[in-house]
Amino acid sequence: MTKTQSLVLSFKDDISLTEQEGQLFLQSSSRPTMPLENTSKGLQAVLRQLSSGATEEQLMELVVQHDEEIGLPRFFYFLQKLIQAGLICHTVVWNQVRLATIVPVSRQYQFRLNEPVADQPYLLSRFAYLHQQQKQWVLESPLAHSKMLIHDWRATALLHVLAKPTRLEELCREFQELSPTTVSMFLSLLLCQNALNQLNENGKTEAVPSLVQWEFHDLLFHAKSREGRQANLYGAYHRFEGQIEPLPVVKPPMSDTIISLYKPDIEALKQNDVSFTRVIEQRCSLREHGEQPITVEQLGEFLYRTARLRKIMGTKQRPYERSNRPYPSGGACYELELYLVVNVCEGLSSGLYHYSPTEHTVEKLTDRTRELEKLLEYAYSAIAKQGKPQILIVLAARFQRVTWRYNGMAYAAILKNVGVLYQSMYLVATAMGLAPCALGGGDSDLFAAAAGTDYYAETSVGEFILGSRADL
Repeated sequence: MTKTQSLVLSFKDDISLTEQEGQLFLQSSSRPTMPLENTSKGLQAVLRQLSSGATEEQLMELVVQHDEEIGLPRFFYFLQKLIQAGLICHTVVWNQVRLATIVPVSRQYQFRLNEPVADQPYLLSRFAYLHQQQKQWVLESPLAHSKMLIHDWRATALLHVLAKPTRLEELCREFQELSPTTVSMFLSLLLCQNALNQLNENGKTEAVPSLVQWEFHDLLFHAKSREGRQANLYGAYHRFEGQIEPLPVVKPPMSDTIISLYKPDIEALKQNDVSFTRVIEQRCSLREHGEQPITVEQLGEFLYRTARLRKIMGTKQRPYERSNRPYPSGGACYELELYLVVNVCEGLSSGLYHYSPTEHTVEKLTDRTRELEKLLEYAYSAIAKQGKPQILIVLAARFQRVTWRYNGMAYAAILKNVGVLYQSMYLVATAMGLAPCALGGGDSDLFAAAAGTDYYAETSVGEFILGSRADL
């Protein structure tokens, strides 16, 4: 390592080099063990050195020392294969101080070290974000197949300046302690990570229509809730097993005021109900309700056909209880709870109710409050004030039902569950001759205040208006 600046190559932290009976292996927690066959003495020396880090020049010297110069072409090919496999990190080092490291996070990672143009202004991408992870700063972007570890305050200071359009020479003047080569190399790593934009002569970034239309949080959520641009655990890992008890499959009662609901004859409906094709073709959002309000019997039938609990599944071997209900749910978690904000319903007083899918009852939580008025007003505005909602059904998620079991995809799964329940509600309401309408958003803080729930444990993730049809 030089005493001025350098680019140091090293294996990712989760990769180790082992040797068994003269055979070298690369082991990783995230991929199968890789045997390294027919490696020369020079390449073996390179592999051992990559565990601690070295510049490309230092690695070349090792190859020449063991294999002479004839071994260099094979070394370059071998090194490129390791980089393409996402096994190698690149670190900018200045005066033996690490500034920042590019770490691959997906198999699509490609390392291209493009030098910044001296007279062009650069601006940090609006998709780049800095956060703390395992006691150090990490720069990430949903545009990248890598992440940048920030080791030194100077790297953070460079990022701070790049929040405004800045040229390379301006950065070098502001950070005279660093060499121009070091600053340029840092910008190169940012460019490699798609975290830096080059501005055109009008002072704007090149407009890519598909990218311009993405908001930061949407693209980040898309990239981080699917595989491909992250190296985190993904799937059903039960990561809190033995540390935190999973939530019960059914939420315990919240009130002593219990109201039993009407149960329709499902067997009779199987024989005499409206045809599935007719329901599908007639399904639509109806925002206006009839003068005669929905009845408590209709509400009971609607909830029974869409959300009742049919059975609970779970064994001693699988302590995580699951259930079966009319709509599908990822992993049979059924984290969604239904709350009814009743504006007007024949046979049911106005107020906030919670639906119990086990007993097919509702429990009254509060009479009409200021928070409920605001929830109804929000729903009224969301449908362009075409009609006062008779009942607002709020879909709240007990998040830990899913986050206890799944990693990297929990919230995405919850939103998918909201979607399939929306569809079930639409179809049942259509078959019953009711007026359904799903809303695109809502105020989760307001709902938590209305229901007295912990925003981080259980709050709203969907809203659905239900009432009588205006055209009947």
